[in-house]
Amino acid sequence: MSWAGPDDVYLSTSLASYLDKKLLVLLRDGRKLMGTLCSFDQFANAVLESACERVIVGDLYCDIPLGLYVIRGENVVLIGELDLEREELPPHMTHVSVAEIRNPCRFSDRTDLTFFRHRKQRGRQQISKVQ
Repeated sequence: MSWAGPDDVYLSTSLASYLDKKLLVLLRDGRKLMGTLCSFDQFANAVLESACERVIVGDLYCDIPLGLYVIRGENVVLIGELDLEREELPPHMTHVSVAEIRNPCRFSDRTDLTFFRHRKQRGRQQISKVQ
């Protein structure tokens, strides 16, 4: 059996190569978070700096700022590095405000509205568990 030396640390920990880089993190509940990876542990718990949640509805998108954000490792589906030199979205996408993207009347004819209903119900479930 051979033991890893100090030079082999980066070979055994795949997230180490992403430290101080801008990442996209896809969570189990479908949320997409972007931010700079500051720290992580052996359970893939991660800390993102300058994090934001990207919400996409049809051809509209919005980035909701979150600040410093801790992600539990068991909720992570995918982590990938963002290429800062490429555009993140296709040119037909339109950036809108948080209020506009959360306005359910605007999206009444779209199936993406179920995303907001699910998020709202999940929030109610969390509140009822606390009470």
